[in-house]
Amino acid sequence: MQKIKLKNINTKAPQKANKEAYKSELNKLHRELFNLQHLFYASHSYSLLIIFQGIDTSGKDSTIRNVFSHVNPLGVHATSFKAPCDMELEHDYMWRIFQKLPEKGMIQIFNRSHYEDILVPTIQKTLPRQLVEKRYDFINAFEHHLFDNKTLILKFFLHISENEQKKRIQERLTDPIKKWKYSDEDIKSSKKWKSYIEVYEQILNRCSPEIPWVIVPADNKWYRNYLVASTIVKQLKQLNLKFPNKKNDK
Repeated sequence: MQKIKLKNINTKAPQKANKEAYKSELNKLHRELFNLQHLFYASHSYSLLIIFQGIDTSGKDSTIRNVFSHVNPLGVHATSFKAPCDMELEHDYMWRIFQKLPEKGMIQIFNRSHYEDILVPTIQKTLPRQLVEKRYDFINAFEHHLFDNKTLILKFFLHISENEQKKRIQERLTDPIKKWKYSDEDIKSSKKWKSYIEVYEQILNRCSPEIPWVIVPADNKWYRNYLVASTIVKQLKQLNLKFPNKKNDK
């Protein structure tokens, strides 16, 4: 299998892509996703875990907000994994992940995920390399275990360019609506662009190739949202689910 090199993958929408046409398609996908999520919840056959990873400002929050704007909130949960709190630090690094895994019929969204526990220690050098290596193996086994037990996994890497990141950081500094998002960590992270890309390439290449990452060109938000929504709709359609005849049907 050919190794993924992010520098060889475009961060923008295809050159001839029509913005208004894709926005129109996204509206249709919103309606489809609403119906499919209702069916998914009612059939109670699978659970779905959707993971979003990406460099700072890649648009994880806004993608989730847009793509899932028309679903029933009773059937979809979202969790944002920030730096571990004191209670989380009292447990192993996967403890907080286990707490949020979806039950049958539910869609669980992770804004950042267990992959932060490879990414951050590698960048910040807070753990020995040997220990980080073990995390690759454990995470692969963990995802296969979920898959074997009917938890489907979709993993999205939102891929932006370095120039786009600089532009978005500047927007956070100057736009009153976005200023609350700004953190000093944005600037610190942007200075480590190359390191983040290198670690993400390792993650994309080494983590559960049988459950592949979807690398989403994310410089153009309208295309990013369309691509994520269409991938989720396609996955749900492939299940060929049917409504049960009555509530206690299996």
